[in-house]
Amino acid sequence: MEWSEYKDKFTEKAKQSGYTERYIEKNLAYAEIIANKGYPIIYDVAHFSKLVGVSYEYIYKVSNASKYFYRKFDVKKKNGKKRVIHEPLPLLKSLQMWILRNILEKKEVSIYAKAYKKRVSLKENVRFHRGQKIVLKLDILNFFSSIESIYVYDFFRSIGYNKSVSRVLTNLCTLNRGLPQGASTSPYLSNIVMYNLDRKISNYCKKKKIRYTRYADDMTFSGDFKPAGIIHFVKKELSKLNLELNYEKTKILGQNDRQNVTGVVVNQKIQIDRITRNNLRLEIYFLKKNQENHLRNICEAGQESKYLMGLLGRVNYGLHINEKDTVLLKYKEIIYEALSHYRT
Repeated sequence: MEWSEYKDKFTEKAKQSGYTERYIEKNLAYAEIIANKGYPIIYDVAHFSKLVGVSYEYIYKVSNASKYFYRKFDVKKKNGKKRVIHEPLPLLKSLQMWILRNILEKKEVSIYAKAYKKRVSLKENVRFHRGQKIVLKLDILNFFSSIESIYVYDFFRSIGYNKSVSRVLTNLCTLNRGLPQGASTSPYLSNIVMYNLDRKISNYCKKKKIRYTRYADDMTFSGDFKPAGIIHFVKKELSKLNLELNYEKTKILGQNDRQNVTGVVVNQKIQIDRITRNNLRLEIYFLKKNQENHLRNICEAGQESKYLMGLLGRVNYGLHINEKDTVLLKYKEIIYEALSHYRT
């Protein structure tokens, strides 16, 4: 709805309801700021409740005690450690999805942020770093949980929402004063909060002809440079957001090293990492050597097609990274041949 149309309809209904000219002018002045920025107008929590179709009482309960509206569980990481996931309960999840689609995704994020963006894949993150003299990999410690809720609140306020609305929206998207890993809003909010940091780092890198991308908490720099200067600069800028580097994951990779960026090798040609390739090669070898015996050993009866589709998915991922990989193209043919025996 165009602003002029909205203004006329609001004025007409407000007058019919007996509101004063001053009330109408005040609300329209508030709404116009938000509308001109392309965001949904939200006057107060009661109005937000009607927009999302969730009761006012429920929204305030979540806002005042969000810890009771998440399911907590652990997920094992590749290094053996655990990642804590806080999954929002269904109704809170629906609120977060509304906020994501109607508010957050309207905000432009940095071109250097390569994760959590529509139509941007992992390949987009790695292609900039191919065939470089040095690859520097930095990791942000406890990324989501360390992004403080005050920065989320500041974002909602920057749109033009009043303090009450901004506070409730913030509480619906945060947990323990940080971004919960498991909430649909957390990834995009992290990119919003990191926007200025990405801008400062990219400007610094442009002056020194260094390539830079950030994939969530993974920051990658490549080119011909001295890593110490970048590390010092990034550390200083992160501290302004109360964020820290995870020095255990800092890696400096030369041309003689396997330059792995977010699981993809970028030395001369882009391809999936060696461990993944070796595992695929081994499975394809057994599949080709004795298909029936291999499938009997690796999956339950009746699950052969499911296993083969999973294997095909892993091969297709490798081909997404490098569509000209002749070895993976051959693997794909072998899997299709095996699948032909199990399709009804």
